Amino acid sequence: MAVLPTPKQASKLANKQASHSASGVSLLPPSFQPSLPLAVAFSGGADSTALLLACVQQWPGQVRAIHIHHGLQAAADQFASHCQQLCDQLQVPLVQCHVNAKHAAGQSPEDAARRARYAALSDAVHTHPDLQGVKAIALAQHADDQVETLLLALSRGAGLPGLASMPAQWLRDGLQWHRPLLNLPGAHLRAYLEQAQVAWVEDPTNQDEQFTRNRIRAQLLPALDRAFPQFRDTFARSSAHAAEAQEILDELAAADLKGVLEDGLPRIKALQSLSPARQSLVLRHWLKVTHQTTPSTAQLTELLLQIAACTTRGHQLHLKVGRGHVRREGAVLAWVAEAGQ
Repeated sequence: MAVLPTPKQASKLANKQASHSASGVSLLPPSFQPSLPLAVAFSGGADSTALLLACVQQWPGQVRAIHIHHGLQAAADQFASHCQQLCDQLQVPLVQCHVNAKHAAGQSPEDAARRARYAALSDAVHTHPDLQGVKAIALAQHADDQVETLLLALSRGAGLPGLASMPAQWLRDGLQWHRPLLNLPGAHLRAYLEQAQVAWVEDPTNQDEQFTRNRIRAQLLPALDRAFPQFRDTFARSSAHAAEAQEILDELAAADLKGVLEDGLPRIKALQSLSPARQSLVLRHWLKVTHQTTPSTAQLTELLLQIAACTTRGHQLHLKVGRGHVRREGAVLAWVAEAGQ
């Protein structure tokens, strides 16, 4: 864990902030114009510390911080204490949220922690009095995170949604979500903090190469730097192309879904009239938009086979799909969540 600045360093930090602000130097791209006041998701690590500092310098007095305490590590209380001390020095209100990030059977720990984190951020903004008026949340993922996400998607055989990686901004739960650092490598953020003499905490799990993302960071990114020095930019362009293509497919899926629905449920005969590719597209869209679940490739393949086999009234259909089951109800399909979901 990095050491916090001394009071003398904190005073220098305030002066540096004023100097940087006056000169217009910032990590933030000109396109990042969030609603104010702005909340920053602040873990205490280098990336979120750099984002918090840049936002404070850009919009003094208009920034709030939210720290998610996952309770998964022995050092979690130290992380929280560090965040509180730094926010006190920066005169930034800090809201700390404790979450249960334990993963369910069949769910990855990383996915469980991510879902818990996003839900807690949204809930805090909507309910905590210190965050009143906040309509936007900034997250600190950067260019290396984007590359790691793309490589993870490729390693898992992902389709366009996975290859599109992380969007720079989106809407969810009535809030604007932003990732303004996606064009900057992690080393740039650390250099920024070192120059400003601002400390951060190091999460020990980031060095644990049993996690795929950490292996990518430790082994693949240095090799890519040597072989393709511009890989961050070129990978980002590929992800942008995938995102654009997926946007077009989403529009097609929405139109197809509207055409096959009967009382809010997909009609089997209408689905059968579509090509297998468009059936797959519309079913994924239906499950994602209506039921917030995603089928595996194997589940969707089996579902398409069962739909094709629904040529008589007596053919039954009941398949595990995503976090629930798709079943036949007469002429339509219905999805039922598993107990406890």
